[in-house]
Amino acid sequence: MSQRFDILIVGAGHGGAQAAIALRQRGFAGTLAIVGEEPDPPYERPPLSKDYLAGDTPFERIMIRPAAFWAEREVAMLTGMRVNAVDAAAHRVTLSGGETIDYGKLIWATGGHPRRLTLSGHDLVGVHGVRSREDVDRMIGELATTTEVVVIGGGYIGLEAAAVLTKLGKHVTVLEALDRVLARVAGEPLSRFYEAEHRAHGVDVRLGCSVECIEETDGRATGVRLATGEVLPAQMVIVGIGIIPAVEPLIAAGAAGGNGVAVDEHCRTSLPDIYAIGDCAAHSNAFADGATIRLESVQNANDQATLVAKAITGEPEAYKAVPWFWSNQYDLRLQTVGLSIGHDDAVVRGDIASRSFSIVYLRQGRVIALDCVNAVKDYVQGRALVVAGAKVDPERLADASVPLKELLAPA
Repeated sequence: MSQRFDILIVGAGHGGAQAAIALRQRGFAGTLAIVGEEPDPPYERPPLSKDYLAGDTPFERIMIRPAAFWAEREVAMLTGMRVNAVDAAAHRVTLSGGETIDYGKLIWATGGHPRRLTLSGHDLVGVHGVRSREDVDRMIGELATTTEVVVIGGGYIGLEAAAVLTKLGKHVTVLEALDRVLARVAGEPLSRFYEAEHRAHGVDVRLGCSVECIEETDGRATGVRLATGEVLPAQMVIVGIGIIPAVEPLIAAGAAGGNGVAVDEHCRTSLPDIYAIGDCAAHSNAFADGATIRLESVQNANDQATLVAKAITGEPEAYKAVPWFWSNQYDLRLQTVGLSIGHDDAVVRGDIASRSFSIVYLRQGRVIALDCVNAVKDYVQGRALVVAGAKVDPERLADASVPLKELLAPA
């Protein structure tokens, strides 16, 4: 006989965990369960490529809540299970083992899976994505026999892993297909800064690189062959080329979407009583000039989860949270607020050589985002400029001696 829950949350990451927490905090007393593919209770993802990989933070310290928390709040934790199919009309999901679960409302918080290489050698021992504890545990288990690492992809995950592995004494090469790292998420000044920082720490950063295959011996990766024919020796290959949103069962059930599942301002999908949140939710975002985007951030997952909890408990509101993000590499703390998508000007504030500066992004003269490197005050004060879409003279923005809070015109 099928189990039934008033609310079934699919996905045990930040969004799924926060949805359950927010529902209980708001007094929801019905039956509630979280289905997660992994055997562990919900844990934080960002530390995986940073402190957890470095061995500085044990797993217990990255758990979102202690294991007992979920039992105390009567949240059934169905771990090690995957939803293979959704029957929206019957309000039922089918698990990978064939079992079914009925639900009153469904919250889809599955995030995504690492995009894999399609070339020869992509599935060898020693080739890793960085998305789960299991991924990183495998990497940690191979560190003792690894001296050379090739990181494919110059995004945040790849650069964070490169920084940690360099600090662990490995020789690291980063391969980026485009002409700069972070090309999809940041302006050129920030890209060039991080390229220089990684090179200064001994990382071999190669731009405009195309990979032909991963070479092997006895099923284990031994090197990366470039399109030029050069082979880079590597006992470990890390692939950080983005994620594929895990929405196949919803799309198969008839939900609108493609690159993610489409949701409205209340995170409702086109299917009855089904919400979607986090990395997999394609939504119209005011900070992207209304464009439909997916936001891969803890902030977005948590804020959308809280929004859904409000909707379910009778206090719906539209999603309008300010996007923010952070990244730690070496002794550099990058904090981002807003979205630089579509910027037509970028103002450097402060001296990049000092390793404490900000880049302010403008679109049609209005502030839309800031990237702040070791510049906490700019990050905190710049948020108001982003929210207001403030028009500020670029010369004043560039003057680091003027606090950003002084540049916000009175209402």
